[in-house]
Amino acid sequence: MDYREKNQKIVEYIKSGEKREEDFALGFEAEYFVVDRESLKTLSYYGEGGISESMEELRKLGFDSRIEDGHILGLSKERVDISVEPASQFELALESRSDIIELYDDYKKAMAEIIPIFEKKGQVLAAIGYHPRTKIDDIKIIPKKRYDYMYEYFKINGGAFAHNMMKGTASFQLAIDYSSEEDFKQKYFLANALSPFLYSFFDNSYIFEGEVYEKRNLRQMIWDNCDRSRTGVYDFSFDKDLTYEKYARKILDTDIIFVNENGEDTYKGCVKFADIMDTDSSEEVIFHALSIVFPDVRVKKYIEIRMPDEVPYPYNFACLALVKGLFYNKANLASLYEMFKDMDYPTLTNLKSRAERYGLKATYKDKELYKWGIDFVKMAKKAIPNESNFLNPLKEILKDGKSPRDIYESLYKEDPRIALEEFSANSSLRRMGWQR
Repeated sequence: MDYREKNQKIVEYIKSGEKREEDFALGFEAEYFVVDRESLKTLSYYGEGGISESMEELRKLGFDSRIEDGHILGLSKERVDISVEPASQFELALESRSDIIELYDDYKKAMAEIIPIFEKKGQVLAAIGYHPRTKIDDIKIIPKKRYDYMYEYFKINGGAFAHNMMKGTASFQLAIDYSSEEDFKQKYFLANALSPFLYSFFDNSYIFEGEVYEKRNLRQMIWDNCDRSRTGVYDFSFDKDLTYEKYARKILDTDIIFVNENGEDTYKGCVKFADIMDTDSSEEVIFHALSIVFPDVRVKKYIEIRMPDEVPYPYNFACLALVKGLFYNKANLASLYEMFKDMDYPTLTNLKSRAERYGLKATYKDKELYKWGIDFVKMAKKAIPNESNFLNPLKEILKDGKSPRDIYESLYKEDPRIALEEFSANSSLRRMGWQR
C-alpha cells in the first residue's frame, strides 16, 4: 500500500462520520479525580477504598465490565460508559443526544447510581482541572500496558509537562457532528479559533502540584508543553485549503507509540503510523491512530472539542449549550466564520500566551475575552430557545469577568474543603435534586 492509499483509508474513515443535519447530536466525556473529603488527597486505583474497589461495586449494579490482566478498567450500561484514565481519573462518557435536556436526564440518572458508591467512603468526584492537593509523583499509573508505554515514550520524547498531562489533568470534552467536508472545514477552523476562549471561559485549575497557580489556563499550558507533534493547535488548522486529506497526512506522520498486535498492546515508540499501515490498515488501528494524538480539536468520526477543564454542574451543561448554540446553528456558524476568518496560527499562539497571563481580561481585536463570551452566549441563546436556560450560569459569571476558577478560588480561601465540596459531582447531583 503506497502513501496515497494509506491517506485515502484515513480520509474514508473520517468521511464515514458525516451525518445528515437532522441527525446531529452532542456527546461528552467528563473526567473526575476521586478525592478523600477530609484530607483532599486523590485516591489511587489500588488499595482499600481505591478506584478498583469502587469499580467492582459498580459492576455489581449491573454494569458490564472490561477487564485487563484481572483488573476492571471499564464499565458500561445502557447509554453510559465508565473508564479509568492513567492516574485513576474516573471518566464518565454519555452516548450522544440531539437534546441537551435528554443528556441532562442521562447524566442525573447515571450519577444517582455512581455517587452513593463514593459517598459512603467519604469520597467526592472532584470536578476541577488539576488535583486539589496530591502531586503526580505520589500517584501510580493504573495497571494498563498502554499507559506504561505512553509514560515511557513521553519520558524520552515529550515536553516538560507530558507526565503532568497524563497524571494530573481532568477535562470536559465535547463531540460534535459534521455533514460534509465543507461543514467539517468550517467547524474545525472555528473550534481551533475558539481554543483560547474555551480554555479561558472554563478555566478551573487553581492548584498545581499542591501550590496555588498564579497564572491562568493551567491545562492549556500543560497540553502545549506535552508533545508539540500531537498536542495544542495544529499549524494547518487555519489553512484555506483544509481537507480531510490534510488532517489524515498529519496522522500518518505522527509516532504511533504502541499498537495492538495479536490481542496485546506492543510498544512501537517513534514508528510512524504510515509504517504501521504496511501491515495493518484496519478500522481498529485507524481509530487508534486518530486517538493517540491529543490536539485541542481532535477528529475521529466526529470533532472533539477538548479545551474546557472539568467543571461541575451547572457549568458543564452551560458548556454543552454554548457549543450546540454556536456550532449547530447555520447563521451563528456563518457569523463566527466571518468574525474569525483572518485568524491564523501566529495570532492564535499569541492569544493563547496572553490568555495564560491575563485570563478573561486578555484581549482579541481590542475586546476582552469575557466580553466575547457574553456575545457568544447571546448568539447561542437565540439558537436554542428551549435549552437557553442552561446558559444562564455562564452568562452570570462572564458578566463579572469570572471563570469557574475564580469561584473556586474564593471558596478555597474560605476553606479548601468547602471549595472541593462545591466543585464536585456529589454537590452537582444535589443541585440537580438528588438527596442522600
